[in-house]
Amino acid sequence: MDGSVMVFAPAPVLTVTVEQQADALELHLHPGGQGVWQARMMVSLGADVTMCAAVGGEVGGVLTTLLAEEGVTLRTVAHERGSGWYVHDRRDGRREEVAEDPGAPLVRHDLDELYNITLAEGLRASVCVLSGPAHPSVVDAEVYRRLAADLTASDRRIVADLSGDQLGAVLAGGVALVKVSHEELIADGRAEDDSRPQLIAAAEQLRADGAGSVLISRADRPALALFEDRLVELQVPPLQVADHRGAGDSMTAGVAAALAQGADLPTALRTGVAAGALNVTRHGLGTGRADAIKALIDHVRLQPIDEG
Repeated sequence: MDGSVMVFAPAPVLTVTVEQQADALELHLHPGGQGVWQARMMVSLGADVTMCAAVGGEVGGVLTTLLAEEGVTLRTVAHERGSGWYVHDRRDGRREEVAEDPGAPLVRHDLDELYNITLAEGLRASVCVLSGPAHPSVVDAEVYRRLAADLTASDRRIVADLSGDQLGAVLAGGVALVKVSHEELIADGRAEDDSRPQLIAAAEQLRADGAGSVLISRADRPALALFEDRLVELQVPPLQVADHRGAGDSMTAGVAAALAQGADLPTALRTGVAAGALNVTRHGLGTGRADAIKALIDHVRLQPIDEG
């Protein structure tokens, strides 16, 4: 493995946050969206990341400039309509949503161009990460099925972090590993509640539907993983939380980066859990020091689960 990762981040968004630092009022502009946050973490972990995205309008111009500073190789197509954005007020330490727009749905021409670029870059990469847009309506689920099927047919290893129809689509296409949260499983009707038996049953069904392995994040509880013939709980020492947002994306990124760099699956899972755990100790999505993450990996335990 050469450490290369292709990230399908179809519709990144511009994030605008207002913060108060002592007596100073600060305005921050960053590229955002699931794929961006995942790519940022993978770059921190030493992966060679290529991001495939559609950007457009005035917001898209700003996004292109900011994305160029993320340390990734950027492949973009021009979105005929505008890219999405959101504005958050964080002056009191909380995130208050001021306004947002996930962006207009990608039209056929945009999707055809983005699909071709993504397929070409995916065929060159060791690992392919399929991430979702800010809103499911922006990208048709069929695009995910086709990408999963075409990349899997060429023996590419796919890590998908999706839910809803898009999750169902990649399962139909075939995927090496699915990462999903317990909240998403409940919202999708794949689990009745967050009890361990329900989540285990959901994981087994996901594998039956087309996932090679399954990783389920559970907020402040240990993640669950189903892989090979093993069902485990990934236990990590508790850490003080500064901001819980982004932990799941960092978990996905840690798994993908480790796999791309030649790690076996148990090591990749431990890396993902360590990256997710370290992310919550910081303000900022998809952030974390590689040395701290690597130090924590040794403290992540794969505890077998006895279903009996």
